Amino acid sequence: MENRISFKNDYSEGAHPAILSLLMDTNFNQEPGYGEDSLSKAAKDKIREALGKSEAEIFFVAGGTQANLLLISHLLKPYESVIAADTGHIEVHETGAIEYTGHKINLVKNIAGKLTVPGIDDVVRLHTDHHMVKPKLVYLSQTTELGTVYKKQEIKEIADYCKSNNLFLYVDGARLGVALTSPYNDLSLADLAELTDAFYIGATKNGGLLGEALVFNRPELAEGFPYTLKQRGALMAKGRLLGAQFLALFSDNLYFQLAEHANTQAMRLAKAFEAKGYAFASQPESNQLFPILPVELIERLQQDFEFYVWEKRSSEEAVVRLVTSWATDPKDVEKCMLTL
Repeated sequence: MENRISFKNDYSEGAHPAILSLLMDTNFNQEPGYGEDSLSKAAKDKIREALGKSEAEIFFVAGGTQANLLLISHLLKPYESVIAADTGHIEVHETGAIEYTGHKINLVKNIAGKLTVPGIDDVVRLHTDHHMVKPKLVYLSQTTELGTVYKKQEIKEIADYCKSNNLFLYVDGARLGVALTSPYNDLSLADLAELTDAFYIGATKNGGLLGEALVFNRPELAEGFPYTLKQRGALMAKGRLLGAQFLALFSDNLYFQLAEHANTQAMRLAKAFEAKGYAFASQPESNQLFPILPVELIERLQQDFEFYVWEKRSSEEAVVRLVTSWATDPKDVEKCMLTL
């Protein structure tokens, strides 16, 4: 149907007006290319300040799959592999991009979307010699693909294991904003910078037109990365377009305000489902909700709202996914609540 309210994803809208305004205000300024412009440099300084890590190396790229492909292919030798949850974005939704670069993904059964030290250790212990790939990088998503959030202690345990076993720890931050502003979160951006080797900060799903900020917390790991960017077609001549967006997002706390709005609207929906007695496939912790609903209710909701039917449980019920965004209108949430 036309004109249905969308809860399908958090990137259906264009961009926050502050970003568009900054792009317009600087549109006719003549700037150097390839990320050497003043906007990108200022944005990187803002991010470093938020990280509390002045030595961090930061690169702006267009999208999340691109960030994952670039980082993993840059850090790993051809015979090294990635450890990921079986729900991980690099496994399920990136069309084999990581395998295309020549790196196997060693999968671990997820627990609420998460990896655990025992699961990682099982993979490491299984790979014993040069007849097998060598696990080298642990890939996490924050939030997970199920909308859950790693607590600080969980990431610290994984980080300690990685250090003890000479593994890189990398975090996919496509939805990092909603993770850091989740009511269940106890992790700061500075904590993440301290515990991981690299991660990216997603703008595409948090108010940006497009773009992710790839952060190397250990600057020596970024050696030669500009060559990787260029070789893989990710070095933008008009890098200013990415830099301007992050400059706007990391001014006046905007990045976190937008993410908090998405979470607030999601929690309103979650409480409405809970009040009606509906359970969830995973605990509502961020802007992705996975309620288990009767088919009759799903069909009724689909008349006015767009969302994904995620998993069919039986002929009578299914798991659906509803996602709120930085721009979700509270009145649209109210309409959905009244339909339940």
